[in-house]
Amino acid sequence: MSHIEKPQPQPSEVRPEPSRPEPGPERRTKRVSGAVRRDLSASIVIFLLAVPLSLGLALATGAPLQAGLVAAAVGGIVAGLLGGAPLQVSGAATGLLVVTADLIQRFGWRATCAITILAGGVQLTLGALRVARAALAISPAIVHGMLAGIGVTIAIGQLHVVLGGSPDSSALDNAAALPRQLEDPHAIAMLIGAITVAVLVGWGRLPGRVGRWARVFPAPLAAVLAATAASAGMTVPRVELPSWRLPDLPALPDASWPAIAAAVLTVTLVASMESLLSAVAVDRLAAEQPYAPGGHAHLNRELAGQGLANAVSGLLGGLPISGGAIRGSANVKAGAVSRRSTVLHGVWVLLCAGLLAAALELIPLAALAALVMVIGVRMVSFAHIRHVQRHREFPVYAATLGGVVVFGVLHGVATGVAVAVFLALRRLTHTRVMVTEEADSHRVRVSGQLTFLAVPRLTRALALVPERANVVIELCGSFMDHAAYEALQTWSAAHRAHGGWVTLGGRSGRPIAEPASAHSCRPWTPWRNHHCTRSALARESVPETSGSQLLGGVSAFQRHTAPLVREELARLAREGQRPTQLFLTCADSRLVTSMITSSGPGDLFTVRNVGNLMPPPGSDGSCDSVGAAIEYAVEVLKVGSITVCGHSGCGAMGALLNSATSAAQDAHEVEATPLTRWLRHGRPSLARMERIGRLGRGEVALAERPVADDHERLALVNVMQQLDHLRAHACVARRVAEGSLTLQGMYFHVAEAQAYVLDEATRRFSAVLPEPAPLTA
Repeated sequence: MSHIEKPQPQPSEVRPEPSRPEPGPERRTKRVSGAVRRDLSASIVIFLLAVPLSLGLALATGAPLQAGLVAAAVGGIVAGLLGGAPLQVSGAATGLLVVTADLIQRFGWRATCAITILAGGVQLTLGALRVARAALAISPAIVHGMLAGIGVTIAIGQLHVVLGGSPDSSALDNAAALPRQLEDPHAIAMLIGAITVAVLVGWGRLPGRVGRWARVFPAPLAAVLAATAASAGMTVPRVELPSWRLPDLPALPDASWPAIAAAVLTVTLVASMESLLSAVAVDRLAAEQPYAPGGHAHLNRELAGQGLANAVSGLLGGLPISGGAIRGSANVKAGAVSRRSTVLHGVWVLLCAGLLAAALELIPLAALAALVMVIGVRMVSFAHIRHVQRHREFPVYAATLGGVVVFGVLHGVATGVAVAVFLALRRLTHTRVMVTEEADSHRVRVSGQLTFLAVPRLTRALALVPERANVVIELCGSFMDHAAYEALQTWSAAHRAHGGWVTLGGRSGRPIAEPASAHSCRPWTPWRNHHCTRSALARESVPETSGSQLLGGVSAFQRHTAPLVREELARLAREGQRPTQLFLTCADSRLVTSMITSSGPGDLFTVRNVGNLMPPPGSDGSCDSVGAAIEYAVEVLKVGSITVCGHSGCGAMGALLNSATSAAQDAHEVEATPLTRWLRHGRPSLARMERIGRLGRGEVALAERPVADDHERLALVNVMQQLDHLRAHACVARRVAEGSLTLQGMYFHVAEAQAYVLDEATRRFSAVLPEPAPLTA
């Protein structure tokens, strides 16, 4: 495929690119002060999130309540200063709740602190040995199954507390005791728990301006405050913080060394996996923010930082520590730009524990139990279940989840690993060979990997094919070893020698003997460079018509692409379309939406028209097509996002700039063409640009470079104007107010192959950066 080069200007047109001056001291000072303000604001948000979460986790494990605050302070300060993921926030480990509760019950609190110190030492050693990347090799199905199993155990246990009882150590015992607990619940504890759950679930769904203001405060803080206010004057168990004193020295448990080693290994495994996975998730989330720092997380340094934090936390009488995706994502979304926010949050927790202990002791224990119960429920993610199901790893997920609930974390992970190994071996050895007779040939379809173990089955199937028959052998696996290859070649040669005809085909339908370079074109390669779409006419040097190019492209699709997508399209045909995005863009032939968005069948509900216009409600009936598509997508398909995408060099924007005045066009409306009538819906964009002036007056800009000219400026303004038109539609406005629909603007510069996304708060379009390279430890 040839490269499309940007035309170079003539010598008389060449203008030197203005050099960007180095920022002066004042600009650098403003930049630093802005970063400090962001970090300070983010630290307060995660501090407000961490305090109720830490108290709730300490309550659920049976540890002293101040142990949760110690873990939050140490995680913020020690792991925040020394870790390799600057925006990750560490504290009491959610994934270790069940493990810690079991350790406290079996060995006591001082012994649990000693195990935490030993686990921290192991983490430090693993970080020094640089094995953090190897830890991520564990199947995501095992990790998500482990977290889901922990979540189920947490939720069942804390439900007893919400009902006014006390949980047992075993998830099965808790589940068996639930009917008796439901027969005699504690009304006040249930009321407090119900208020907490209602606020947690509904806080992010508050509509309109109230919802925007409410989302400034974390939902856990709002839930605990509401429950505390509701319980005022009631006699209920509340937080009791002992007076601060030097913690008791940790002591090794009175148990065998294998039991101690198993406990240390469990804490190390769960804390390390949770921290590393959280670091990766937070790193990816931060990469999408324009203000976030560059670079990637250093996983080995993060593992060592977590180890030192665990050692210090255990020494000071705190809970085991890990990085948390909940706290880390809240930190990024709150605008943090450096590790200052994490460290400051630890300082605020420390000050709160020392100065606001009386306020913390007003919190009812039932509210903290309900908070932890909801966290446990949310650890069972349906998105993760769909993901592992799509990759055919649900048995691994289910086995890990069940193993954690029934046997414990370490045994549950071992169960998941065993099932994963079994499935991998089964997929490697499980091969199906089917022979079907068609009208003029026989088809031999081989599903699975073709190894020496499947050669007897293959030869038995090939023996069913009559002599001199036409045979198509279709290999659907991704691997064939030498023994299977020799068996196929030997049989094929013998069959041809007896007058038969044999074609060996792969998954794509291309003969295996065909060179790999024979089909090197991508599906979006232009026809003029797409050799695979040339018909027989072109091979005979007869000029092709547009129709023959189109049919050639369809033929190439049927040959190369259809076999790859047929199964997915068949699923969509059965289940119907369920897109999550509506994409409104221009009909320009240079905009290939599937290429720009890396989407496939069923992903986008796409509406294209001249100028990516969205006529507002009340327009003439000729515009109902776009409105109908919007209504169908919002009301029937229930999409969660609508994107309006403009582009550079848009002909509709050029026509608007070159058009006569609106009055002159209105005077000749009878003679107007369909195109000119349609472009009337772009006049509000033109008027808006004229109103804000050439410099934009802060209302439209590109973050990385100046706007090139009026043509580009109008395309950017038009995206913003069409978003306003969208909001004027009743169905869109209602869904946006409910918080179930988001609108976003996009601009695609064709020559640069660069997409820009609109930040409506600043009215700036920022370039979408490439996905970060794989993380380096």
